[in-house]
Amino acid sequence: RLFVRNSALLESFERGASRFARWILKWRSRRDRSSREVARGDIAAHYDLGNAFFELFLDETMTYSCGIHARTDTPLREAQVAKLDAIAHKLGLGPQHHVLEIGCGWGSFAIHAARTYGCRVTATTISDAQASLAKQRVQEAGLGDRIEVLSKDFRDLEGTFDRVVSIEMVEAIGHANLGAYLQVLSDRLAPDGLAAIQAITVPDQLYDVIRRRVDFIKRWIFPGSFIPSTTAIMQAMANHGDLRAADLEEIGPHYALTLEAWRKRLDARWDEARGLGLDEPFLRRWRYYLAYCEGGYAERRLGNVQLVFAKPGWRRSVPRGDVPSVPREVVRNQPSPARP
Repeated sequence: RLFVRNSALLESFERGASRFARWILKWRSRRDRSSREVARGDIAAHYDLGNAFFELFLDETMTYSCGIHARTDTPLREAQVAKLDAIAHKLGLGPQHHVLEIGCGWGSFAIHAARTYGCRVTATTISDAQASLAKQRVQEAGLGDRIEVLSKDFRDLEGTFDRVVSIEMVEAIGHANLGAYLQVLSDRLAPDGLAAIQAITVPDQLYDVIRRRVDFIKRWIFPGSFIPSTTAIMQAMANHGDLRAADLEEIGPHYALTLEAWRKRLDARWDEARGLGLDEPFLRRWRYYLAYCEGGYAERRLGNVQLVFAKPGWRRSVPRGDVPSVPREVVRNQPSPARP
């Protein structure tokens, strides 16, 4: 939070040796982001750390994205189910729908959508660890007849679907593939279909700077990660396929609470993490990563949007997801703006 509030001062330090070091990091990170092999490698570097590690700090639904907190003390599982329901409501999901989920993680949305709303789901991930556990969880839930889990790159998907869902997956595709990603959403949807994206975002004014910069997360946590701005997504939508924007809702302030919960859960199970063979520097990096992001959301440097896109044949209004406002306590507890 201190860094965000003093970002102008910190930017003034980016000269001389510091700037040279940044160029070196950028050069070292240069890879062909359109390559499917590079994409799989980047995903594996983050998600294939081991399912047992993520189970330490995620809730039992294994949902690794922003929850929706009705209160500051909302249990993590409740916040994540509220998020899944918000997306399902915006898409008007029902038993008549066949849903494609791009970037299914460990299967939380697919399982919740099939079990609660009765729809069929085809879900995909390019993480081998995620795919393995997602398939296991689907079978344990008795939903093998309603959910199919694929191990396919989003560009290799086929078929036509009534609805498409993609929850915080766009961050893994890279700036160069944003248009292709929106094109796939358009191509895979039925003529009267709807798509919902949940995406981490940066301010439009900072998008070009941030996407070119190799920051702490790109260097140590998620190689190849990419955070779009809302305008970048909209421009890609306008230039690829025939989707149109039907709804947008900002839920970013809720992420500070989700990240705080993850950080505290990791701290509480630190010894168990060490028992998995994870050393102290690794765990400290992850603690810092969670706190770093929490600070970004608390200061509103980072955002999180739920976007709904419609095909030309869609003729109705988009149902609202009934997302609650950020709890007043969160707003009230923010420190006063930094003085010069």
